[in-house]
Amino acid sequence: MSSTAFCPADILLPNENIDMPKWAVVACDQFTGEPEYWAETERIVGDSPSTLRLTLPEIYLGKPDTGDRIAQINSNIESYLSAGVFRELKNAMVYVRRIQSDGKLREGIVGAVDLEQYDYRAGSKSQIRATEATVAERIPPRLKIRENAKIELPHIMILIDDPERTVIEPLAGKTADLEKLYDFELMQGGGRISGYLLSDKEISAVDSALGELSKKCELLFAMGDGNHSLATAKEHYERLKRENPDVDMSNHPARYALCEIVNLHSPALEFEAIHRIVTGVNPKHLLEKMQEKLGTDTNGEGQKLTVVIGETEQALTIHNPLSKLAVGSLQTFLDEYLREFGGEIDYIHGEEVLKSLAKAENSVGFILEPMDKADLFPAVIHDGALPRKTFSMGHAEDKRYYLEARRIQA
Repeated sequence: MSSTAFCPADILLPNENIDMPKWAVVACDQFTGEPEYWAETERIVGDSPSTLRLTLPEIYLGKPDTGDRIAQINSNIESYLSAGVFRELKNAMVYVRRIQSDGKLREGIVGAVDLEQYDYRAGSKSQIRATEATVAERIPPRLKIRENAKIELPHIMILIDDPERTVIEPLAGKTADLEKLYDFELMQGGGRISGYLLSDKEISAVDSALGELSKKCELLFAMGDGNHSLATAKEHYERLKRENPDVDMSNHPARYALCEIVNLHSPALEFEAIHRIVTGVNPKHLLEKMQEKLGTDTNGEGQKLTVVIGETEQALTIHNPLSKLAVGSLQTFLDEYLREFGGEIDYIHGEEVLKSLAKAENSVGFILEPMDKADLFPAVIHDGALPRKTFSMGHAEDKRYYLEARRIQA
């Protein structure tokens, strides 16, 4: 019995014959505005076994063939399982060392979290909490993927606030005594990743350290990446309980979700703003309505952002904020504007990508400033979930790559 919501899991890894650089693919919610990235991923993978065939990149979400793609994913899962593509590590945790594209080391531990101890709703006091608002409309399409799938592949990263580095960092000195599971270069500039199987002794030490940390803090686990993926796992589990009221679900595999925990205080973990690109709109009209709603101009103190239209950039100040953060004020306005006047919004990682997309006709880009990561846990504790897409942890290529899997059907 684990002392916190984080526990060992029966982890599936590809067998030793699999080409790992082709197997591991970046999180599905990245590069949504860059179809060329996913075209190149397709070229690299080719016919090799890959997590590309077991997940649905969001660039394809909502397309006419989405249902066919989901059916093919489930078929591929069945095929991989029956063909022995996977090997299973029972009751395991994996210590992960990720060399990011900037050369910095990010450490983490892959295990499972108990969904009974997770609540993404605003005002939650659960051990695991959402850091950003969960959009209910984003859960059903993900649920369609999960509801019939035999396995899960996570890009979920959960943060712990461990300034004394008592949980994850001590493992760095133990790698010589641990079994190395993988060590390879990630495709498309994703850096390098290696993983080590924790011994029972080290699993116990991790659990004990987390238990001690939980005594010192009000919030133990806060979502970093994959908020909607974990919310989908939660809804899937709750649905199973509702549909099977007479079945004991306490040990059902769907009660848990595979994830990686990472220390907020890792030097490699840098918070970056997530920018907005709005398409299919009249830029002049949008800015006029924005000025009416938010009182934007180029002067004075207030919430800051930069508007990009074509080759033109203009710094603006919000004088009538709708939220404590500029991102919240902007998001509230854009949600209302798009409902009334139409258009599409996408969330972009990286200023240069945003500026490139903003050159298109009938497009407006918004560059936002990053939040201080030290403010995250206090903000979630005192204010609840932040506006959606408030922050990103690093560049798109430094996000989690799909690598480990776990069975979620009994």
